[in-house]
Amino acid sequence: MLHLAETTNPWGGHSWVGDSPSAIPLDNRPFYEPATGPETTTSRGVCNKLFHSSLFDVGILRDTLLPSITFHSGLSLIAYGAGRLTDRLETKDWLWPAGQVLNAWWSALGKRVICDGIPLYCSWAIIDRPQRLLLAGVTLWGSRLFWRIASRSVKRGGDDPRYEATKKQHGWSWNKALFTTYLPEALFQSLITLPFTAPFRHLVGSDVPGPFATLSGGYAAVVEAVAVGLFSMGFALEVLADWQLDTFKEKEKSGQESPSAMCREGVWSIVRHPNYLGDMLVHLSFPLLLWSSNSLQPIHLLGPLTNYIFLRYVSGDKENEHSQARRYSTENVNKKIDFDKYRREENAFWPDKCQVSNKWTWIVVGAGWKAVGMGLVAMEIGLSIGSELGFNEVMVLAKEGQDVAKLLAGSGLDLTDFFT
Repeated sequence: MLHLAETTNPWGGHSWVGDSPSAIPLDNRPFYEPATGPETTTSRGVCNKLFHSSLFDVGILRDTLLPSITFHSGLSLIAYGAGRLTDRLETKDWLWPAGQVLNAWWSALGKRVICDGIPLYCSWAIIDRPQRLLLAGVTLWGSRLFWRIASRSVKRGGDDPRYEATKKQHGWSWNKALFTTYLPEALFQSLITLPFTAPFRHLVGSDVPGPFATLSGGYAAVVEAVAVGLFSMGFALEVLADWQLDTFKEKEKSGQESPSAMCREGVWSIVRHPNYLGDMLVHLSFPLLLWSSNSLQPIHLLGPLTNYIFLRYVSGDKENEHSQARRYSTENVNKKIDFDKYRREENAFWPDKCQVSNKWTWIVVGAGWKAVGMGLVAMEIGLSIGSELGFNEVMVLAKEGQDVAKLLAGSGLDLTDFFT
């Protein structure tokens, strides 16, 4: 067993390697020294404890925020180019879910495999169960939203009506759109993705205390279950909202619903924007998953907070309702009257206390919590067993003297003995 020394990293804070670091000055002395006590067996968390540093030092800017901003800005340039060629501002909407999912997988696997040279199976093996749940949740959320946006766009055959009106505004131009729309949204995405990029890019171990209570045993399982339930409720709310809105529009076209009426059925009777509320619940579940594995740090909370600000005050319901009010005033005055009534009677984002008696509130809650039991059983059988097998493979390779430990550390140190 090796005890590795504490070092001051060049970006501030401290770095460690090992389970029980000993503070050894590095002036002309070895970076590590053998332990004098009996050998011990390392835990599965060792791979996530190779590099530790404070999330409040400048290191988070270098290894997480700046790479994410660069990543999303590059994708925004591609989306901008496609939008300008097709004269469709909605290309930024295609990028919104796709870019976040791609960044999550790049941070978790792509960077480690391509940039750090860690084999794919090793990179996957060192990702623990909550982090795999995190990746699964982000992928499920992003894939569904991308399909929704893409299918509506293809079916519509043109730009979103909101953006058609935007492009007609005085002073708007494609030359300005890159700096007023695409790149600012890239910055928002970089902050929103913090809960599912920072845990993979900026590794923090148990020797770095956080302000949140440390969970163990049953408490960790309860928090994980709450996170899964919250995600499931949000996801169910988004799916139901989109399905019920599409059904309402089909009835409107066939004459079964008045063209002057707003959709107020199902989950649309809870709030005016149930899809945005569902999106918020999904993003709130990600920090809870991190907390269940004791890896939650304050900076991770910037993700759902930024998402909330964007949905409420930048784009989302503010932009959507402004566009609706403008279009209904000129195209359908009766619908504008019903729209104003809807705004007076129902909250935009958060349900009021009267929604406790709304059956659709409990349908959403029930759908979410039913998924908890089903999901935990499936994850226990699949993810946990798969994770153990993957980690055991790494242990076998390390014991055979191969350079897996060196690759995992990424520092050129031979840590083979550390795994024995």
